Amino acid sequence: MAAVHIGCSGWSYAGWAGDFYPAGCPQRRWLEHYATVFDTVELNTTFYRLPALETVQGWVRRTPPGFRFAVKASRYLTHVRRLADMDRGVQRLWARLDPLLGSDRMGPVLWQLPERFPRDDARLAAALDRLPTGRGERHAFEFRHPSWFAPEVLALLREHAVALCIGDRPDRPFQPHVLTADFTMVRFHHGARGRRGNYSDTELREWAGRLRRLKAEAEVFAYFNNDWEGFAPRNARRLRTLLARA
Repeated sequence: MAAVHIGCSGWSYAGWAGDFYPAGCPQRRWLEHYATVFDTVELNTTFYRLPALETVQGWVRRTPPGFRFAVKASRYLTHVRRLADMDRGVQRLWARLDPLLGSDRMGPVLWQLPERFPRDDARLAAALDRLPTGRGERHAFEFRHPSWFAPEVLALLREHAVALCIGDRPDRPFQPHVLTADFTMVRFHHGARGRRGNYSDTELREWAGRLRRLKAEAEVFAYFNNDWEGFAPRNARRLRTLLARA
């Protein structure tokens, strides 16, 4: 059985203060507290801007050995350039990620494509050929346009040992639960049966069963993105408990 890492998409949410974060815990200590509860986090800040090298060094310094950061690739590469002209943009991002790449904290890199980006096999193949892998990097693609979920696209991912990210959201019933590498990413965006995007206990029990089946073949990185009202850390903890009980 492979490992399952469960966490949240980000940790710096004011609404978690006094709930997930104990009263009196200063914001500068939130990452340290988060890392006492979960062993992985998805970095959203890298999607919006290049992090300072000192910031990345701080992430490594403030977390324990074995903690994993999943890195969300820049929206400039995925949403503006739409995977074209990857070389220079990737080099700039990788230069800032150097402290992570040189540590045991580096998790998978997520390439989230926009909903209005339809299937383009040639562009995807060119991008896959340019993904850095020389330092053990692992990559996952989250497609949001239904046209991408085709056998030829899945074959391209398998050829490059790139994972198909499973994006769970009620308005995307076309998302398959398919493995294309020796690891996978699951992103929990919005519960279908809980209130206001929360995941119901029944949903989490069902997902615990799915993750058990996935981990029989692949390492799993799972992140809750429903951060409002503190749903994400509560759902993540509950899913982890259900998985451990099994």
